[in-house]
Amino acid sequence: MISISALANVHSAGQFGDHEGKNEKNLLKISEIKNLLIAQIVQYKNSTFSTESIDIDGLKLKDEPLNVINNKDTRILWNGPKNWLLISLKKDLLKNILQNFQETDFAVTDISHSRAIIEIEGQDVKEVLKKGCPFNFNSLDKNNSINSSFNGITFTLDMLNDKPDKVRLFVLRSFGESFYHSITDASLEFGFKSIK
Repeated sequence: MISISALANVHSAGQFGDHEGKNEKNLLKISEIKNLLIAQIVQYKNSTFSTESIDIDGLKLKDEPLNVINNKDTRILWNGPKNWLLISLKKDLLKNILQNFQETDFAVTDISHSRAIIEIEGQDVKEVLKKGCPFNFNSLDKNNSINSSFNGITFTLDMLNDKPDKVRLFVLRSFGESFYHSITDASLEFGFKSIK
């Protein structure tokens, strides 16, 4: 079976918007990220199990708002109280997670197939996001994550870096194309390079 990317019909390589006469280094870079493991981990409200003893790829779950813990291959985003989103390059990590999390205390769901992922990098990333999202991006730092909406479409943001700004945006696959158009339209003013 062949996997078709969520943005296969809309994402194409090239330079767009106000890019003429600008140094290519100063353009926003927009790309689609594929082939990541995305798992939602939720601890049941009645569970008394301590998450401090859980180790996922060398990382401990932390129940701290906006917090992202990470290593080279895996990022764990705080998604709400006792709720995390695990993003990893290691697809086989899911088997390990399913073995270590008791069904009586946790719900673990593989949602890899249900998300479109857009990565944006450049000095104007926050300005693009401000155009359609009510969050105060001036307070967003490296290794923070938020859930919000952009032009009415719900998304999760993972701040990968802040020198220069680099974010990953996760949106439901069915809204992927609309979300992509909203993000790229907001980026036209700054000029962007779309990377395949």
